[in-house]
Amino acid sequence: MGAQWKSKHKEIAANAKGKIFGKLAKEIMVAARGGADPASNSRLRLVVEQAKKASMPKDTLDRAIKKGAGLLDGGAQLERFVYEGFAPHRVPVIVECLSDNVNRTMSSMRVLFRKGQLGAEGSVSWDFDYVGMIEATANSTDADVEVAAIEAGAQDFEPADEDGTVLFITDTTDLDVVCKALPAQGFTVASAKLGYRPKNPVTLSNDTEREEVEAFLEAMDADDDVQNVYVGLAG
Repeated sequence: MGAQWKSKHKEIAANAKGKIFGKLAKEIMVAARGGADPASNSRLRLVVEQAKKASMPKDTLDRAIKKGAGLLDGGAQLERFVYEGFAPHRVPVIVECLSDNVNRTMSSMRVLFRKGQLGAEGSVSWDFDYVGMIEATANSTDADVEVAAIEAGAQDFEPADEDGTVLFITDTTDLDVVCKALPAQGFTVASAKLGYRPKNPVTLSNDTEREEVEAFLEAMDADDDVQNVYVGLAG
């Protein structure tokens, strides 16, 4: 299922765009703590580029940067929290949240994990690699994914999915460098971030089990504090 779970219905949901903008705004606010200028803040630059590709309105983007950098009253007090555990059928899950209220978020996680199991720190993260993840699409049919990965300095890649998106895997310190190198290899970068990639994805035995896991992940992703859900699920 790849490094990051994505709802099959997210793209067609009526409020999908607003939700995407909300998550991107949070990432921008946190990244902007390192400086409001994307030119000198590589983390911010990557998120800003992703926001532009998602067609986030310029005033929304600018406000998020200023708020995160403390240039507006009531600056962001968001903190990142990571929760580990299992979805139904012992499928390992890592959930990244951005929140201004840890008690609210913790309460939500306890409820959401009732159909699975909320674990302690380190309970499943040992079975994931923390890496750079770059989603990109080929500009032409002549583009060679393997050559591009080697030339750009990526560690690995996952072949194109049904939408033609290739996932390039990098060392955490090489994310920005590989992003800049991929266009010369014939690929357009859609998004780039640090995240968790499963080492040993679980294979479920039937469609009913998969549906139960999907329902769990859908509910998790719908929570306002949840930014990313990473799941060790094959297929």
